[in-house]
Amino acid sequence: MHNQYELTQHNSFALPAICPAFYQPKTLSELEDIVPHLSSPFYILGEGSNTLFTEQATTTILQPNFKGITVKENDDFVLLSAKCGENWHELVKYCVENNYHGIENLALIPGSVGASPVQNIGAYGTELADVIDHVSWYEFDTKTLKTLDQSACQFAYRDSIFKNSLANKGFIVEVTLRLSKQWQANLTYRGLDTLPVDVSAKEVFQKVIDIRQSKLPAPDKLPNAGSFFKNPVVEIKCFNSLKEQYPDMPAYPQKDGRIKLAAGWLIEKSGLKGLRKGNVGVDKTQALVLVNYGSKDGQDIVQLAKHVQEHVLAKFDIFLQPEVRLLSSKGLIQLTQSK
Repeated sequence: MHNQYELTQHNSFALPAICPAFYQPKTLSELEDIVPHLSSPFYILGEGSNTLFTEQATTTILQPNFKGITVKENDDFVLLSAKCGENWHELVKYCVENNYHGIENLALIPGSVGASPVQNIGAYGTELADVIDHVSWYEFDTKTLKTLDQSACQFAYRDSIFKNSLANKGFIVEVTLRLSKQWQANLTYRGLDTLPVDVSAKEVFQKVIDIRQSKLPAPDKLPNAGSFFKNPVVEIKCFNSLKEQYPDMPAYPQKDGRIKLAAGWLIEKSGLKGLRKGNVGVDKTQALVLVNYGSKDGQDIVQLAKHVQEHVLAKFDIFLQPEVRLLSSKGLIQLTQSK
């Protein structure tokens, strides 16, 4: 355990913050020693690529760092289990190199394996929910490991049970993916649809990396947390009304009949792309990304996010919800629509 621990290196916005206590267990036995001492509130942190520290002080931080990958195969599929402390992109790379197919579209998403189900990470037409078999979940109250299958995780768009009823009641120790050997490339998303149908998983993997690197600023060069807002999902009536005004508006039909819109497009059409306010701004290339040009105060990003929300709401009557998690000294906070 570290007291009064500095967190600049543990968030991709590169914001300075201090937590009263920082725990980084590497085994279950280490974790079990820690749990009785966890002060409330506390926050379970992955690699800090989807967290904004909104204040100079944060809650107690628990950052499990279990490592290891195991694989079981049969004729039809591969069951691949990765511990929570593994890096997500490195896992995707490992799968591609070993001909385990199904998550190549999720290349270069920053963060840890343990955080991936919490957010139900997704990109380029693939979501983690598509390939997950189960997770191993450590429950704080009972000090036991439980297995939650795909259904029990209650996955939705950038959402899961781990953000809701199970928040801070335990953490994900291991994620097990079920990867079919009857693989077919998922090329439905714009940018991948130019690839031939007989493309290899390795080529899809590389194409996704190339697209992401061309569209998104690297956090180590320009601090950011990737997509700051969720793509809004609207009713068909709302979509039809907007489509009349904006025929070129990108739209993605959902299984439930609703339509997913592109938050980056909405922000850009609101005239905010490249906007700079002091030491923070909206990225010049991808309007969905908020960047830190040198601010030392998370409130600068919060105020910029509110500014974006207000302008998009005024123009489109759509309220953008943050995808990034906002952590204060009292726990997670929400940016809500003012009445």
